[in-house]
Parts: sequence; C-alpha cells; structure tokens
Amino acid sequence: MNIAGIGVDLVNISRMRAVIERWQERFLRRVFTEGEIAYCRARRDPVPHFAARFAAKEAGLKALGTGLRLGVSWRELEVRRERGQAPILVLSGRSRQISRSRGGERMLLALTHEGDYALAQAVLVSDDPTVPADRATP
Repeated sequence: MNIAGIGVDLVNISRMRAVIERWQERFLRRVFTEGEIAYCRARRDPVPHFAARFAAKEAGLKALGTGLRLGVSWRELEVRRERGQAPILVLSGRSRQISRSRGGERMLLALTHEGDYALAQAVLVSDDPTVPADRATP
C-alpha cells in the first residue's frame, strides 16, 4: 500500500452547533449527503457527529491537496459507516477524478470526538505497488 496524501482537521463542536442553529437545513443540505444527515440525526446529540463528518471532509480535501477548488464540492466526499465497521470516506465526481489522477484508490479515515472537539484524519492510499508514493505530490 502506498500513501498518496494525508490530511487532518479539528472542529470545535460548539462552533458547529452555532452554525447549524443559525443556518439549519441550508447548511446541512449544502455540506452533507442524505445518508450523513440521517446517520447523525439518529444519534441522541447529532452535532458531534456532524462535526466529525465536517472534519473528515476537510481532512479528505487536504489529503487530495485541493481544498474546495478545482470543481470539488462538499457532498462529493461522504462519510459512510456500517455497523461494526470503521468509517470510510467515499469520493465521487471531481474529487474521485482528482484522487485517481494522484494515484489514490481509496480514502482511509479515523474519526473521534471528545469534549468540545471532533478530529478526523484521512489517508489517500493506493493498493497498486507500481504507483510511486510521490505521485500525489503537487
């Protein structure tokens, strides 16, 4: 396995709570997929889960090396988590094209939230041993 990019992000949960209270559905629908919204809303307090997913998207954008440029949008990076499984960051659209052009095949993801912070780390990897690890370097 080769690493094609790494990203990390930290989100203040109180700040995320204020953003959601202010912008409500407008913010949620702009940033999160239907699946992410349903997952978070199924929790007793959905805000830490939204914050972790927001951090995951930011970390994923950093791993891609793009930020919200080059035609990438928030909803193209989706956190999915099956019961009993580690979360993954699924890429679609332009983010998937960029990932592949940089030698990445999938995005590994670690999420946590504790106290007032949510943290995510994303690692863009290739399982192809012939893809050089520095291919993703911009």
